[in-house]
Amino acid sequence: MKLLGAIKDPTFTEKNYSQFDRFFLQFIKDERDLPFIYLTLRITFVLIPLSVLLFMPFVTGWVWWTIAAVHFYVSNFVFKGPFGLMLHCTSHRQFFKSEYGWMNNYLPWIVAPFFGHTPETYYSHHIGMHHPENNLEDDDSSTMTFQRDSFRSFLAYFGRFFVVGVRNLLAYLRRKNRPKLATRALTGEIIFATIACVLLYINWAATVLVFLFPLVVYRVIAMMGNWTQHAFVDSDEPGNAYKNSITCINVKYNKKCWNDGYHISHHVRPGMHWTEHPTFFLKTIDKYAQNQAIIFDGLDFLQIFFLLMRRRYDVLVKNMVNVNGAFANEEEAIALLRRRTKRITAAAIVLETPQVVVA
Repeated sequence: MKLLGAIKDPTFTEKNYSQFDRFFLQFIKDERDLPFIYLTLRITFVLIPLSVLLFMPFVTGWVWWTIAAVHFYVSNFVFKGPFGLMLHCTSHRQFFKSEYGWMNNYLPWIVAPFFGHTPETYYSHHIGMHHPENNLEDDDSSTMTFQRDSFRSFLAYFGRFFVVGVRNLLAYLRRKNRPKLATRALTGEIIFATIACVLLYINWAATVLVFLFPLVVYRVIAMMGNWTQHAFVDSDEPGNAYKNSITCINVKYNKKCWNDGYHISHHVRPGMHWTEHPTFFLKTIDKYAQNQAIIFDGLDFLQIFFLLMRRRYDVLVKNMVNVNGAFANEEEAIALLRRRTKRITAAAIVLETPQVVVA
């Protein structure tokens, strides 16, 4: 196990802004989100033109395949992670000022479909269901009733989400009297499906590469991420964010994806700005120790997922942070990891008021 050392994840530092910076700052609510502007511009002027080219009738043969290869790489290995977590951040905190409110539709409606996000579904699911329910019984993406170190169990979890996830989301939102979110999600699904069908008729290969393949990839990765973020759940306190989520510190992923590794503090304070998590983590570190919260130093969510599927608890515990001697030794920590991955039956679930403030 590791002791808590220096935190190397990004925080906000004051800087001298260029003329371009000052131009864009007049439109956004928070200066700390300026990197989102430049990421959006890169996607707009790189990925989207590549996507359009693939539909052009004069682009054929080896030229088409070359563009397809570049598109595949740029989409999946350059932009996918940063965009997905930018969409996450801007779902929790409004990106553009209210007087430019129409600009807030650009990411979910124009850019998101190029990464497999159907418009509005992510917001409706994540803000409308996941955070209010906090991985508890009414959260359709809850991991509690699955054996969380079993790949077979994960396949069942993903299969349910992929096949009936949207239907269950709509049913949940209507049941909870959130009809506007249900309408937004359904509208986004219908429009995406309609456009995809039309584009399949025009150019099926480009449609698969640009829209349908990313849809499948995104939903696989999203479920792998959520599974890992909530893989270790205390059956005695499943609504305690310190005991149903994990935190990953000092990983490249946090630099690339806006401190997404801080999942415990994100559930404690969903509206907290992404640059504040490392500082908040250190300020509240005693609470992590009191709850024997699971913190990994140097491992990101995907690495943890694959280690968990192989039940490599020996590797996981080597990268755990032992805060304030919360664990007597590695054996005790491994026992806790194994206990928190066990399937929690519906009869054993004790629902609590989630330790969360939805913002």
